[in-house]
Amino acid sequence: MPSPAIAVLACVLACVLVMAAPAHAGTGTAEPAEPQPETLPAHTRNGLAVYQAFRQGLADSECEPGASKRWQKHFAHAPVQLARSENEALPLLGYVVEALHEARLPTEYALIPLVESGYKPGARSPAGPAGLWQMIARTARHHRVPIGPGYDGRLSPVDSTRAAVRYLKTLHGMFGGNWQLVAMAYNAGEHRILGAVKRSGRKAAAVDPSALTGIADITRAYPRKLHALSCLLEQADDRERWREAMDRDVPRLVEVTLPTDATDLGQWARAQGHDPALLARLNPAHATGPLRGRERRILAPAVDASAADGGK
Repeated sequence: MPSPAIAVLACVLACVLVMAAPAHAGTGTAEPAEPQPETLPAHTRNGLAVYQAFRQGLADSECEPGASKRWQKHFAHAPVQLARSENEALPLLGYVVEALHEARLPTEYALIPLVESGYKPGARSPAGPAGLWQMIARTARHHRVPIGPGYDGRLSPVDSTRAAVRYLKTLHGMFGGNWQLVAMAYNAGEHRILGAVKRSGRKAAAVDPSALTGIADITRAYPRKLHALSCLLEQADDRERWREAMDRDVPRLVEVTLPTDATDLGQWARAQGHDPALLARLNPAHATGPLRGRERRILAPAVDASAADGGK
């Protein structure tokens, strides 16, 4: 007969084994879990998935009937423009939405380039602003966008988007997360909007932007423009032809640092298997002249990691 101590030990071991057993183990031996494959970043995305990522990040996703009719009429072409396969608006939207998600900012701000430049990296205004985000040179330099002989970082979607997201992040904290005030400050400058908020006697997070005084009409309308665009896209989401146009694979755009021995964007693109014309459209800051001495970050389609690794 085993001693009492041994009996107690045996009981404890039995209880531990019962507790550790899987709940479904009564009908047989459980098979070991299969190891999960390593997840690789997608090199393409479905256009509708890009759109859904945009919608999921909105601070104000409600579209009341009849809201911002004037601006919905003004931007009526925008959904079609976004869905066109001949331009890079949709993959660029995906790039900006991803940057905003990483910064934990509302995706209403991804509509700023649609309003300002139609998502054209090389857009220039006769008044001076340039690039996706239509920055003036003084603002760009203030936010660390390199501008110098032979290189204008405003025409780089990498340099300009990094700067814009940093600026929006600062404004978002400054105005208590009130995205409408942030949009107005992006349009008119933070000091003007801070002054208007101070005159209102209220905290920024609780301010009704439409009630602020001393604000130009174009600035007051800016958040309404962004909201109208958001609602236009939501309405287009109900149209079968628009969804069909959006339901296609688009490249996932990523930042790439060019090697020091690359001296011509087209030559580098061909060597990497990229379309030189596409890279020139995406990176107009690098599209002409030698690359030597310039900032070396560009935007390019992501490489299929599984194919690059031999499909392993």
